[in-house]
Amino acid sequence: QVQLIESGGGLVQAGGSLRLSCAASGRTFSNYPMGWFRQAPGKERVFVAAITRGGGNTRYADSVKGRFTIDRDNAKNTLYLQMNSLKPEDTAIYYCAASRLLVPLEQLKYDYWGQGTQVTVSS
Repeated sequence: QVQLIESGGGLVQAGGSLRLSCAASGRTFSNYPMGWFRQAPGKERVFVAAITRGGGNTRYADSVKGRFTIDRDNAKNTLYLQMNSLKPEDTAIYYCAASRLLVPLEQLKYDYWGQGTQVTVSS
């Protein structure tokens, strides 16, 4: 299996930027399609973005399109989420996840999860 550790969260003012990282260890990172999810206080965890194994295709939730960018560096076993133009409603715990499935991104189900990193956006 693969172990995932997120980092890069913090407190930022609205309009600011953060870059989250997800370091993977264990199995070969490049074998896994990857995703980012988030969970706001009192709400369910929701999809944010996903990326194919080679990084050629991506998918985003409508709420973050044009503001967030998912990418990966397979040589460094690391997944990233660049978050720009942050809004207070982006406040949540952000999780990275890995999938064992090789299906279109919208059909992915995720098998491995990190512990999460807190992002807080102040107004």
